[in-house]
Amino acid sequence: MITFHLDRGSGVATYLQLVQQVKHALRLGTLEPGDRLPTAKEVVAELAINPNTVLKAYRELEREGLVTAKPGVGTFVQRSLGGASFAEHARLRKALNGWIADARAAGLDQGDVEALVASVVLDAFRHGERTA
Repeated sequence: MITFHLDRGSGVATYLQLVQQVKHALRLGTLEPGDRLPTAKEVVAELAINPNTVLKAYRELEREGLVTAKPGVGTFVQRSLGGASFAEHARLRKALNGWIADARAAGLDQGDVEALVASVVLDAFRHGERTA
């Protein structure tokens, strides 16, 4: 099951943060088809937010075909977004952790690393590059 968290200073709407977290979990394989999302009541109790915010996030996920609501039962994952296996994710995560350690040793802080990674990702996908 997913545990939501909020970054109240991010400037991103709360419902969108919930949507993004579900999508990340789907891409990483931590949520799979058939898994139940926490109920709105559970999310409200955990995050102290308006129930309508949770419902709005879940409706958006449902509109995108990622989840389905079963009245009286819960909201369930319909499909995954991940393109790679869990083992492949684990291998890449290990390599990325090594790269992050190298970046920190070189004196980069979190903002530097985020900017560098975002730049490389943008360039790679803009130009259709595939790197090994």
